[in-house]
Amino acid sequence: MSCSKKQKLEDGDVKEEVKNYYGKKLHKTEDLQSNACAFSKSQKVVPQIIRDCIKLCHEDVVSRYYGCGLNFPECLEGCRVLDLGCGAGRDCFITAKLVGPKGHVTGIDMTQDLLDIANEYSKYHAEKFGYTKPNTDFILGDIEELAAAGVKKNAYDLIISNCVICLTTNKKAVFEGAYRALKDGGELYFSDIYADRQRDTSKCDKALWGEGFCGALCWRELVDFCKDIGFSGPYLVTGHEMFPSNEEMKEQIGETRFVSGTYRMFKTPTTEDTGNTFQATYKGTIEGLPNEYKFDIYNTFEKDKAHPITPNLAAILRQSRFSKHFDIGPYSGRDAYAIADPFTGLGL
Repeated sequence: MSCSKKQKLEDGDVKEEVKNYYGKKLHKTEDLQSNACAFSKSQKVVPQIIRDCIKLCHEDVVSRYYGCGLNFPECLEGCRVLDLGCGAGRDCFITAKLVGPKGHVTGIDMTQDLLDIANEYSKYHAEKFGYTKPNTDFILGDIEELAAAGVKKNAYDLIISNCVICLTTNKKAVFEGAYRALKDGGELYFSDIYADRQRDTSKCDKALWGEGFCGALCWRELVDFCKDIGFSGPYLVTGHEMFPSNEEMKEQIGETRFVSGTYRMFKTPTTEDTGNTFQATYKGTIEGLPNEYKFDIYNTFEKDKAHPITPNLAAILRQSRFSKHFDIGPYSGRDAYAIADPFTGLGL
């Protein structure tokens, strides 16, 4: 069920307002009228490897960052990545460092002013990373029409996006295009704004659209899109509450609550729940994560310890870039002795 009613603004008007908002009105992160970037800039939540990458990025790129989450999953070496709504390219350049010189990152955005910044510093970042040539490129295009923008089918291991889908008018088209562009086993890993209820957004002003609150999906609608399109997921990785800092905006949104959620969805076969359960044992081989790996808020895998998983998650771990890091098999369960063992149970 959709959680938002039809907007008074025409789709074309919304797109032009968004382009103007991010291309002309906003000049730096601090110009945003919400707490969107607070979480993704917090030293407490940003991994050291990402902080190190940010230090290598040019200030002109970093200052035009408007994301609401962290969209950098693990196991990226050699991956081909597409960034939906890349803006000035901060996340693209960070990801370009993570995929290494044999990987490649493509950014697409409809705002030429921001792409000009990304293109200007493409060679700069390649040199900073010690690469012989850039492993990034940037496309001017609409993320609701990826095929028309020249994005190829079955071409990417990973698609990322950071607080951009909430700015689109045809969100299902974005997800359909992403599914088409992903390779089998590929992942869509993205942060965006979500509402908790159905709401009348007919009186949204330009700023509320630009800040992402007006166009935010209800989280239930994301689940519906996954089912309709064929994605496995969505799996919630992390999130935080979102709110505008502008009093007029607060009055417009009323009692509606918003969160910035980072979700992951995979292009893998989905199965009906038959009651069968699998188990996955993490090998401890993901770089930087020798002891445990957190897949989402419900699944944290400790090294060498069997963890029960659903058939859909078993399919993801078997068919995605994570396959070599896990042993998958039928869930063996625990007998009465294993359950009662005080020494193992208490970690003695």
